[in-house]
Amino acid sequence: MGSTFKNSCLVGLGAIAGIGLTMQFSALALKPPVEASMPIAELRQLADAYGVIKSDYVEPVQDGQLLSQAIAGMVESLDPHSAYLDPRAYRELREGTEGRFVGLGVEIVESDEGYIEIVAPMEDSPAWHAGIKEGDLITAIDGHPVQGTPLDEAIKRMRGEPGTRVTLTIVRKGLAAPLSVTVERREIVQKSVKAKMVAPGYAWLRISQFQEPTVDDMAAKLQALYRADPDLKGLVLDLRNDPGGLLQGAIGVAAAFLPKNAEIVSTNGQLEDSRQRFYGRPEFYMLRSGADPLASLPPAFKDLPMVVLVNTGSASASEIVAGALQDYKRAAILGSQTFGKGSVQTIRPIGRDAAVKLTTARYYTPAGRSIQARGIVPDFPVDETLEGDGLNALRMREADLQHHLSN
Repeated sequence: MGSTFKNSCLVGLGAIAGIGLTMQFSALALKPPVEASMPIAELRQLADAYGVIKSDYVEPVQDGQLLSQAIAGMVESLDPHSAYLDPRAYRELREGTEGRFVGLGVEIVESDEGYIEIVAPMEDSPAWHAGIKEGDLITAIDGHPVQGTPLDEAIKRMRGEPGTRVTLTIVRKGLAAPLSVTVERREIVQKSVKAKMVAPGYAWLRISQFQEPTVDDMAAKLQALYRADPDLKGLVLDLRNDPGGLLQGAIGVAAAFLPKNAEIVSTNGQLEDSRQRFYGRPEFYMLRSGADPLASLPPAFKDLPMVVLVNTGSASASEIVAGALQDYKRAAILGSQTFGKGSVQTIRPIGRDAAVKLTTARYYTPAGRSIQARGIVPDFPVDETLEGDGLNALRMREADLQHHLSN
């Protein structure tokens, strides 16, 4: 990612929405670890345990494996979003924020039976060309059963090097026997912004996650909508099932519709650099050099009537956008209560290829509301379907996670 990735980054939960992992980055400056007295007795105990495992375990264990697992256990015991990132996970994290990854190009969820359900194949992706369809259930990957396998592990099995192949066993409604589909992996370029006119004078803008190109892509889509109908009467901003992404993306999206220089979000934590306020100005949302993508937007978007659609799958950066627009009474929030991911994570590189993702702050809406473990409560609660809230009623939220931070 070059200079835009920086040495240290804010991240937030990116619920897995496809083969590409999505995480949330921001630009807190890197600070050295706080000096503290070392707990010598406990460190000696750790060394003793390491020695016992090396000498007495039933079979040899590699040093790197032991130490990596020790770091992972130490970090992951803190809260649900702190984690040790080995070289592969660290690389995939960076790829996700760029909107590029190597894989099959499918959006997925875990089904009630423990299989992987295809939400949709991305257009022109390997999965799309292989004939994979919405509603298909993946029951095995290269012969490995999916049931009982953690979703992130199944995702790793589907990802790989460009040009390599993976065989999926698929159950499709209406077919008596499972299908065996072989798909060749290639680089996927995700488009996080979609838009269209849904009726004369009314537009729909969909943001599926917040990536590096999101603000530029959104600005281009809004300009195209305005050219199609300069007499716009209303806009629907669809953030349903948006798991988050780059904080800069969230700031830029909110800034497009709020007054100039409006405060979008603030953070507060132990470190001085984690106590910040972020405003709708280019230095807070631009990740690339060049012209400000929001500068040429028609002024009409600053007061165009808006509705924001959210649900339980709306998390992190999407909650920042919904919360800011709600606080300024700029838009009506419609849907179900959001996920409640209101903590900030910082990426701290350790060594050459690995990193630690550590929770360092909570974030707050412009009115000072903490979203953590609560989420955004819609102005107009509406179920997902006529029959009720569907899968939303079964989804876990931040408050359901073990060791979650309190509000």
